[in-house]
Amino acid sequence: MSVNWKVRLFAGLSERFGQDSITISLEKETATVLELKQELMSRYPVHAALLAISFMACNQAYAVEEQTIQADDELALLPPVSGGEESSTSIASVSIEQPRYLITAEPLSVEAVTALVIVPNNGATLTFTGTTREWTQGARTVRLEYEAYIPMAMKTLEQIGAEIEERWPGARCAIAHRIGLVDIAEISVVIAVSTPHRDDCYEASRYAIERLKQIVPIWKKEIWEDGSEWKGHQQGPWNPTEPQL
Repeated sequence: MSVNWKVRLFAGLSERFGQDSITISLEKETATVLELKQELMSRYPVHAALLAISFMACNQAYAVEEQTIQADDELALLPPVSGGEESSTSIASVSIEQPRYLITAEPLSVEAVTALVIVPNNGATLTFTGTTREWTQGARTVRLEYEAYIPMAMKTLEQIGAEIEERWPGARCAIAHRIGLVDIAEISVVIAVSTPHRDDCYEASRYAIERLKQIVPIWKKEIWEDGSEWKGHQQGPWNPTEPQL
């Protein structure tokens, strides 16, 4: 009996396929990630190269190739995340009780995100702000477009915060990221970190930025005057299942 396997697609993959998911029929209800990817590559050879470097997510968590998955799992193929160089909720005005990890289509407030990490016991606070730059390697960018696998992106943002609090006792982290169109000089991401001492704050802030590039399923499309392109991870082979930095 044939079993339908549905796989969600994002960013460059959904653009290549012209749809946000694909469904294939297999004669089995379980398979490894590698087996499913190989099946997809054989059925869609034109897209095989991109499929090969994409990671499978199972039930909103990264899945290694030897992992066994089932047809009724929530499956998604994630192309390399944007790498950054720098439920939708507006954060133009937030208080300390608000969630510290947000994905939103609304403009970001540096002050609001920073306020989420300022606490009496921490004497050092750093805020990283990523904005859309106009020129990249001689090409003029008109705007950026961001897409996220929102449920999984939220989980991985929270994971980063937990890792930071474990590595640097007393640390507090908040991250907000835009989705949708972001114009030149507009803010796409705000990462705020506070710690009891400044040395730890510098280290934890850098860790948050690099970890976001590595594991959070958010993609960036660069839109130029004469075209556009989804930009994936640009720092070597992308492997979000590698141990934390």
